[in-house]
Amino acid sequence: QVQLVESGGGLVQVGGSLRLSCAASGRTFSSLAMGWFRQAPGKEREFVSGINWSGSRTYYADSVKGRFTISRDNGKNMVYLQMDSLKPDDTAVYYCAARPNTGIVALTYRPTAYDDWGQGAQVTVSS
Repeated sequence: QVQLVESGGGLVQVGGSLRLSCAASGRTFSSLAMGWFRQAPGKEREFVSGINWSGSRTYYADSVKGRFTISRDNGKNMVYLQMDSLKPDDTAVYYCAARPNTGIVALTYRPTAYDDWGQGAQVTVSS
């Protein structure tokens, strides 16, 4: 099992930036693929971004491509989500998630493929 703790959420104006961090513990971090998901009120949880165990492969939802950047530091057991050019539609609770790195790309996008989740970080973009 992996314990995940997000930080860095908050209130930002349209066009602003935030950086989410996720600290992992309890399992060999470099064996894990990591993902960021978000859930807005009244909506289902949706994929935002994913990264493989080494950081060599990254994946993004179309809605955030070109604005968000995922990265990881295996030496620090951390994964990050840099969010730029934020829009009101980005307002949601953002969750960090972990799963075994299987090399199956399709699993990147599925919430059910992830075994462990953080508690979530609120991101609010005001217009």
